[in-house]
Amino acid sequence: MNNDQLRDLRQQHVSNGVGVMCNFHAADAKNAEIYDTDGNRYIDFAAGIAVLNTGHRHPKLVAAIQEQLGHFTHTAYQIVPYAGYATLAQKITQRADGDFDKKAAFFTTGAEAVENAIKVAKIATGRSAIIAFDGAFHGRTAATLALTGKTRPYKIGAGPQVGEVYRAPFPNELHGVSVDDSIGAIEQLFKTDVEPQRVAAIIFEPVQGEGGFNPAPAEFVARLRQLCDQHGIVMIADEVQCGFARTGKFFAMQHFAESADITTYAKSLAGGMPLSGIVGRAELLDKPIPGSLGGTYAGNPLAIASAHAVIDVIEEEKLLERANQLGQTLTDKLHHLAETHAQLKCVRGLGSMIAAEFFNSEGHPDSEFTNRIQQHALKRGLLLLTCGVYGNVIRFLYPLTIEDPIFEEALGILQEAVAEAAQ
Repeated sequence: MNNDQLRDLRQQHVSNGVGVMCNFHAADAKNAEIYDTDGNRYIDFAAGIAVLNTGHRHPKLVAAIQEQLGHFTHTAYQIVPYAGYATLAQKITQRADGDFDKKAAFFTTGAEAVENAIKVAKIATGRSAIIAFDGAFHGRTAATLALTGKTRPYKIGAGPQVGEVYRAPFPNELHGVSVDDSIGAIEQLFKTDVEPQRVAAIIFEPVQGEGGFNPAPAEFVARLRQLCDQHGIVMIADEVQCGFARTGKFFAMQHFAESADITTYAKSLAGGMPLSGIVGRAELLDKPIPGSLGGTYAGNPLAIASAHAVIDVIEEEKLLERANQLGQTLTDKLHHLAETHAQLKCVRGLGSMIAAEFFNSEGHPDSEFTNRIQQHALKRGLLLLTCGVYGNVIRFLYPLTIEDPIFEEALGILQEAVAEAAQ
């Protein structure tokens, strides 16, 4: 079927609640390129929402999945365990930040990882409350929705949120929120809404994803760590989007002097296969009784095999260095564009987790201009994603394995799209 036929089929049978950005349907993909059912080519700067740091169909991942297919596809690890799960946990605990004994567990989605991290914190502390931040994205399930700090489209019509969740502003210099503001808001929560002895965890993203690719300031992380230590609160770093080489470190928390007690991860962990997990202090992850963590598909053997290959590719192809190199090239291009386009108000990020934020001439976030850039780029064959509480940020999520000529081609399209949007 062609794109028109598939579009009709989708509109007839797929829930409208599943939003779809592109009006075409994928037929083939390789590394940083996608081909649709009509034969059109696109350069993928979305990467399945940060899932494909190692690109589409990396040969090592394909081989690993095929090899596992020759043995078994599913046993449910908590019924019949297998070696790959334990050896992947070993690789994760060895690479996660923190000078303490660690353990890990695997699940299927990022939201599951977040829910289980919260569950572990509650069990370990015997407390009920959680503090999250404005602009955060931690999932769209009923429980994680309460943690997510962005209303549209995630919370519209969803009614009262689940759980005892309190919210503080996330530092954002461009929007007038300082580290003092953020930490002060938490301290105010302790005075007016919830005593710190009832707070099980504070969860934050080292680099906010959906909230606008906002890196946490080092001072903020240090003071957050101090607050958690002072009150016996579990510090959770949500690295579902920023982990696995995207920021130029294996985990983004490795940019900071402090360590989280529990880290969540997913997305690029398995290069497109559904797999997520948590890693953290062994004494915390051992608090839940046997059987309380897991899931029917948690740690699926095909996804586990793919994750082993992902880690190998990151190290063998030096993707940490590659992330920094590509990110610097992109940042230089964006700064050059800012010289001739005043709408480009801010360029920020770590490694290859780069954002461009756009304001109008009156000094307000400009989502309309941002969307025009996205649409003009799409017409030229470049997939871009927007984000931010105001929808005025373009985030760049190309595969770290992208070939140099294709990367340069994409930057040329970006320049043309910005110029056309400004007309």
